[in-house]
Amino acid sequence: MCLIMRLIQRKEVWLPTIQGWLFILVLVLALMLFTANHIHRFLAPNFPLNADVLVVEGWMEDYAIKSAMQEFKRGGYQKLITTGTPMEQGYYLSKYKTTAELAAATLIALGFAPDKLVAVPAPKVMRDRTAASAIALREWLSQSNLKIKSINLYSSDVHARRSWLLFKQALAPEIQVGVISLDSDSYNPKQWWIYSAGVRSIISEAIAYLYARLVSWNA
Repeated sequence: MCLIMRLIQRKEVWLPTIQGWLFILVLVLALMLFTANHIHRFLAPNFPLNADVLVVEGWMEDYAIKSAMQEFKRGGYQKLITTGTPMEQGYYLSKYKTTAELAAATLIALGFAPDKLVAVPAPKVMRDRTAASAIALREWLSQSNLKIKSINLYSSDVHARRSWLLFKQALAPEIQVGVISLDSDSYNPKQWWIYSAGVRSIISEAIAYLYARLVSWNA
């Protein structure tokens, strides 16, 4: 008995009352509601600048590429630059080996002027493909004759916040980076939680953004 008493001890434990549990439940529900109503807007920001160049992420779907062409006409940009890494499917069948080149070819097929268009492909990487595209763009700009002070990054939906962060890390403060996000056509952003595509996109991009924020990458 003495041995048992040496191994355990009695302590007073404070627990919420019924009113306390109700308060905690209301607080959790309010937090969930706030997150549901604001997380899409946070992950899909729109903060465009009066920029010289429109940078388009080449992995986006055709409707987004077409919308980027319309943004170029509205914004009075000097150049449109497509970025992207090697294609993950169809690489051996397509004459366009990177999403940057495929997006540029799509723009030309839609009637975009080739002399205002540049494809800047990035090398194949195992991780941080967006960061690799940002670094490739930085290197290309440093070797070009363009005098660029600012760009607008054109990205898709909730991927935009992470891309904006990584492009700013690669280019700022020498080049200012704005962002334009295009809503997905797969779900209603105001009710993303009732669509499987919306739930998957929000969860995966929220985790990916935290990863990009907390884990450093080699520049």
